[in-house]
Amino acid sequence: MKFLRPARAGLLAWLVLMTAAAVLRARPFTVMAYNVENLVDADGKAVFEDYQPAHYTRAHVLTKVRNVARVLARIDAGKGPDIILFAEIEADLTPSAAPFDYDALLRRHAGETIGEMLGAGFNPEIADLPAEALLLKACADQGLTGYHVVAREAATEPGGRPQAQKCVIFSRFPVKAVRLLPTPVARPILEAEVEVEGATLYLFDNHWKSGASDPAMERVRIRNARTLRDRIDEILRADPHADIILGGDFNSQYNQADRYAKTMTHTGLNGILGSQGDETAVRGSEHGLYNLWFDLPASQRASDTFRGEWGTLVQLIVSRGLLDFHGVQYVEGSLAVAKFPGLNMDAAGLPLRWSFEGPGGAGFSDHFPIYARFTTVKDNDPDRYLPPRPRIVEKEAEPSQAAPAALDVSHALTADQLPAGASLRSPAYLGRVVRVDGRVGRGQRLTVEFLGGTYDVWSFDARLRTRLRETYREGDPIRFYGELGQYKGHWQFVIRDENWVR
Repeated sequence: MKFLRPARAGLLAWLVLMTAAAVLRARPFTVMAYNVENLVDADGKAVFEDYQPAHYTRAHVLTKVRNVARVLARIDAGKGPDIILFAEIEADLTPSAAPFDYDALLRRHAGETIGEMLGAGFNPEIADLPAEALLLKACADQGLTGYHVVAREAATEPGGRPQAQKCVIFSRFPVKAVRLLPTPVARPILEAEVEVEGATLYLFDNHWKSGASDPAMERVRIRNARTLRDRIDEILRADPHADIILGGDFNSQYNQADRYAKTMTHTGLNGILGSQGDETAVRGSEHGLYNLWFDLPASQRASDTFRGEWGTLVQLIVSRGLLDFHGVQYVEGSLAVAKFPGLNMDAAGLPLRWSFEGPGGAGFSDHFPIYARFTTVKDNDPDRYLPPRPRIVEKEAEPSQAAPAALDVSHALTADQLPAGASLRSPAYLGRVVRVDGRVGRGQRLTVEFLGGTYDVWSFDARLRTRLRETYREGDPIRFYGELGQYKGHWQFVIRDENWVR
């Protein structure tokens, strides 16, 4: 057996220790963007009519926060994401004068569950808690702990209206700075600066103006994009390799400019912000941003549905710093859609959105969350980048029809298929195509009396809506196929094709 000389042995041991230390210092973590579809608190005050006490009770609040926590607990073997960029959390209409102490809340209620707090233990103090505090407690009950909460809100929106929704960030990393980026006639963008193993990571949580296909609303989103781009440019002028993650609900498709090229000459996301799918573009002087949706095959780019089409409104976008070998680095190919059969995904593969039906409501959100993995690197080489992933010409088209089975009425649910005594108004039947044979109801809206209940009748085709209203009068028999759903607390049948009226 050969023995190493002491000097060589010492050098080898030093190298082994240094390598091990570098590995130990690497910190893998997960970032999620999640639109939770109107997570409203329990104070009985709400901007939206659907969430007034007549429709939205403490039992509904409990279902909402528990269901969000259940989805989070599916990530990283039950540990949950380390950073979560939430959208559509209610802006607190009864805020406290002093900054809210979330850690004190958890300590104060350590001996009870969120169910007990919203049940027998409910009191004025709990009623006054903001929605994100209730969610934090629901997460703690699931074993998801260690979060710092970043929540800022404007008192009013432009025009003096109360702000209805806000963005909130949960982070397991220390928060160094927070700011709110206001935009005229739009929701403010939430910025947080966190420290990850000595590296600074900038987070921007977004919820842009809705109506992705609407050119008029795009003008507002362009303002959102300009606000965000100006702040990013300010950061990158100081440090071109800054680690920046943009996330949230942009109410834009990742390929907004291409998807709506016929109606929009300029877009906020692709035009002003510079979100695109070329990893090498982040290295240029224009400081392009890389949209992580491009890490998935085109056929898998889908997280939400609207009017029967898939969309990608929730996004994660990164700066060049996340692709270099310094500070925080994106783990290539790690973007994923958090959709779980039997949990937040229905039998047709669609998001199991929120429903008010039943004593405590049911469902999750009209958006699947998306998440990606990151790590820290100690190479300290900001001029070396991850090699671009090979791009394969894809034969599959992007998903468009959100529910292909919806246009196939051969498996439609009929009245005689319902179990005895069962109600059609159940979360179990949401999204199902139903053979409706009833009579037109009373009122200005077109409704149908069917199986002892009154349902709105709707179509996204304006011409079909007009024809139906002109053809049918109160009491007339009406037969059609309709997709069962809910809108603003009302149960409805959506007629997706004129051939469905028979």
